Amino acid sequence: MAKSVNKVILLGNLGKDPEIKFLPSGQAVANFGLATTERYKDKAGEWQDKTEWHNITAYGRQAEIIRDYVKKGHKLFIEGRLTTRSWDDKDTGKKVYRTEIMVNELVLLSGRGDGESGGGYGGGARQSGGAHGGSAGYDQRPAAPVHDDYGDTGITDDDIPF
Repeated sequence: MAKSVNKVILLGNLGKDPEIKFLPSGQAVANFGLATTERYKDKAGEWQDKTEWHNITAYGRQAEIIRDYVKKGHKLFIEGRLTTRSWDDKDTGKKVYRTEIMVNELVLLSGRGDGESGGGYGGGARQSGGAHGGSAGYDQRPAAPVHDDYGDTGITDDDIPF
């Protein structure tokens, strides 16, 4: 029998601040919407943007990192799996379905002050683990510094064509 794969990779921006809740066990749960935008030319040759909204859920340490460092407008890289939950609506009694991405890996891509709420963290912070947390550490190292010189090569920024 063939192996199956359930993997989602997204790079997008938060539409609003994440919602953080706690399970009776005390484990943190973060829920938020992530927007991804596709840009294409229509039949008239005009550029159009199509935005998709994705429901994202993270548990444990990842949820705590999201609570502490992620705000509206921040850019995130998410790797996870699709899941669908269902429940009966209290008012109508009809079954309601919600498809969401359970986070396995999270990379914070915005820098300090990015997003509408300000604050933040050093770019490139990374957290990975299972959908309900994991043993992998949270990389708090700042991004590598950018150097404008190119050592003893004699090359300057003005020599680079892009």
